[in-house]
Amino acid sequence: MIKRLYIVYFFAALLAFESCKNNDSVIKTVLYAGVNVVNASADTLNFYLNGTRQNNTSSLYPGSQSYYLPVPQGAENFQFKKAGTFNVLFSVPLTLKDSTNYSIYLAGETADNSFSTVDVLYPDTTPNKTQIRFVNASPDAGNLDAYVGDTLNYKTSAYKTSSAFFVTGSGIKNVKVYQTGSATPLIDTPITFQPKYIYSLVSRGKLTGTGSAKFSIGIVINYNGQ
Repeated sequence: MIKRLYIVYFFAALLAFESCKNNDSVIKTVLYAGVNVVNASADTLNFYLNGTRQNNTSSLYPGSQSYYLPVPQGAENFQFKKAGTFNVLFSVPLTLKDSTNYSIYLAGETADNSFSTVDVLYPDTTPNKTQIRFVNASPDAGNLDAYVGDTLNYKTSAYKTSSAFFVTGSGIKNVKVYQTGSATPLIDTPITFQPKYIYSLVSRGKLTGTGSAKFSIGIVINYNGQ
């Protein structure tokens, strides 16, 4: 995933160089960040930058991600629309640094229910190891405790917060999520984590929600090392 992103960075900069050279203008180096949009809301969404849709392959359905897309560094304003509509639902301003990866989490229909993370990725080539962080994107769940197998635990995770990435063994792991202070799990389910991947384990939806808005857990791929 990151390898492909670096290749995109290179060719985007090369294209900008050739364009400037052909127009006999001053050469300006364009530097890029990587932005991954994670749809933790109940709506199917599209996102735009300067009026141009960025997720061209398909819309972002609930629980899906865009993967890292190259975006020029600097102050940017991302606009989000429900699929099939023309009106902007909300906008998210973000100042990007070159060669830095970001994730934008969308947890509802307003900018107040969006947040971003800076994704510091250090791939681990150790066989049968994976890296996992926990992200709380559930608006009404309060603080959460998450457990991955018998090795990882993330305590008192508030809404709109993310842990660091931690290394653990790959394979099928039993994942449990509790409201902090409760002995009754909200989620108790097995999830398969592949070796040499980096994941975000993301809670989404509402405790009072139904259908695609129901409280659930899912994984986001931040790096594919295979």
